[in-house]
Amino acid sequence: MNENMYNLNIERAVLSAIIFDPEIFEEVASKLQPSDFYLPFHQHIFSAMEELSREDKPIDEEFLKSKLNSSGNFDEVAMLDILASNPISNTDAYLEEIKARATKRALATLATTIKKVTIEDDLPVEEVMNLVEKKLYDITQNSASEDFRDSKDITLSMIEEINRLKALGNSKLIGTDTGFRNLNDKTSGFGKGDLVIIAARPAMGKTALVLNMALKAIERDEGVAFFSLEMPAEQLMLRMLSAKTSIPLQSLRVGDLSDEQWGQLSRATDEMATKKLFVDDGGHATIHHVRSKLRKLKSQHPEISMAIIDYLQLMSGDGGREGRQQEISEISRGLKQLARELQIPIIALSQLNRGVESRENKRPLLSDLRESGAIEQDADIILFVYRDDVYREAKEKEKEMKAKAEGKEYVSEYRRKSEEETELIIGKQRNGPVGTVDLIFQKNFTRFVDAHKGGDTPFEIIYEEGDFDTNTQAKIELPPI
Repeated sequence: MNENMYNLNIERAVLSAIIFDPEIFEEVASKLQPSDFYLPFHQHIFSAMEELSREDKPIDEEFLKSKLNSSGNFDEVAMLDILASNPISNTDAYLEEIKARATKRALATLATTIKKVTIEDDLPVEEVMNLVEKKLYDITQNSASEDFRDSKDITLSMIEEINRLKALGNSKLIGTDTGFRNLNDKTSGFGKGDLVIIAARPAMGKTALVLNMALKAIERDEGVAFFSLEMPAEQLMLRMLSAKTSIPLQSLRVGDLSDEQWGQLSRATDEMATKKLFVDDGGHATIHHVRSKLRKLKSQHPEISMAIIDYLQLMSGDGGREGRQQEISEISRGLKQLARELQIPIIALSQLNRGVESRENKRPLLSDLRESGAIEQDADIILFVYRDDVYREAKEKEKEMKAKAEGKEYVSEYRRKSEEETELIIGKQRNGPVGTVDLIFQKNFTRFVDAHKGGDTPFEIIYEEGDFDTNTQAKIELPPI
């Protein structure tokens, strides 16, 4: 291998420095790992140092020799070369050099791997791209070495943030606007770097809520990235147009519009065509897929203010984890790290366990989250969407079907509503209170709006004539997950 890829003298000098001053091992081990050394014996001796440190034994010549002999890796000549190395004082420069050359070797190996899988193995392009992105990310993570931030750096950064908040006046909104006044009051907006989980049972409007958030954001001329693993982009746009124009979704689906509504739709589509909404509706995503695409999009469009994933359980792991729990853990942790890296909130939808259906009080709890351990740990904010009318209607249907099966007549007192009260339950908020935010769900338009609170200035919602013909409402069902 090219000598630019390694320097044995530098490797020997660092290992020698540790043997003569074992106190520096912890500092060195925080920046290097055995694979960063080129010579196999140097890898073995560094691994032996790690084992001795864990066992709280001396890191000296005798204990190292005993440890290496027990594993059959001792090389007396190579050990003498290390002991004969001149002592060094500036270990940081030597560590950086070892790390840099290890990264070069990893990149050279990756180049060889790319050639092999592309030409010799003839793997599909998509598979090659996924492999390359994963390997490159692993190399990037291994080469990154961040030290502590000192008090001066932290203080200056905090003063800048305080000045930014001061410029906002008395506004409670200090993060990304959620699009809902009542939610902003409780959260101060979604923070940059937040992982936000929005969870619900089917038919609660899981997807509709985040589409409303996305619509509000692009109307503010911010950018939104949307990973749709369940629904094509055209259907997402249809729902957003319904919410924007107040034209019933069902009318848009079948093109049953009045001349005035066609005009509304035309103006809305012209406006939406200029907005910064980016949808990936390929239907398949891993954490590396999301990371790669979002990094590239954010670099091209700095105005991206949030990313949405619909939904987390449809993401797949990269095959290196055993069990779904570990996969979900990898995914949720990866999303949190990506949110911090890009300094935007990432909003991921999540499913709830069926167990919620068996309780008398069906309002969700944190324990109802599927694979809740990792998600609950990594999330900064967890929101649950709950509409009591969904369960009331389902219960009435059940009573009606039971009566019919018994040959009895059943007259339901339940009446479908054009607008339903919605509870947005804040189950977790790392930097704020938990509680409930009141919203109204306008079913015809798949649109959520703030519930009016006493003492607030009323706001007007204008509906087209006939928009709320409850006789033509679509049936609400609870489909299985």
